[in-house]
Amino acid sequence: MTATLVGYARCSTAEQDLTAQRQALESMGVDPRRVYVDQGVTGTHRDRPGLREALAATRAGDTLVVTKLDRLARSIRDARDIVDELTTHGVRLQIGGTVHDPNDPVGRLLLNVLAMVAEFEADLIRARTREGMAIAKAKGKLRGRRPKLTPAQERHLVDLHRAGSHTSAEIAELFGISRATVYRAVERHGRLTQPTSGR
Repeated sequence: MTATLVGYARCSTAEQDLTAQRQALESMGVDPRRVYVDQGVTGTHRDRPGLREALAATRAGDTLVVTKLDRLARSIRDARDIVDELTTHGVRLQIGGTVHDPNDPVGRLLLNVLAMVAEFEADLIRARTREGMAIAKAKGKLRGRRPKLTPAQERHLVDLHRAGSHTSAEIAELFGISRATVYRAVERHGRLTQPTSGR
């Protein structure tokens, strides 16, 4: 059976583009039809659909190809687990232009160093995100989702709905909101104005 190159590409957010990784994998001889991707998925999670498909597509003698180790794993533990799984199934790992040899002490050391760097970068990103959120919160810029309607607008909406002169669709268009928001506002005010039953 002919050995096959299977590619894997990943980016953390849906806005990021995988074109550069796809082109790099193709330049390394990977058939575009054999490239599996995860878009908008962090490398700190091992359970990724594209990664599962890539691993399932490999057979003994094949090579899994990634442009950089941090595309495959963002922690030392995950990197080791994935490499162990590949080695057990007789599949090689190619990182960029280098094929990792699990039996070579220098190769194992290099893999560990790359995994440590990837994990360190992931930790830095998390720390910066937490710091940014803390600063935004301190400045009063992080207050959760802003309501679609002000209290005055919501009262006006409910009055229009009760008058019966406009449909829910017309009211939604008038306020630039969805019909579901109209229904929720009406229901909310219905609960607020509902008389309490006597004992």
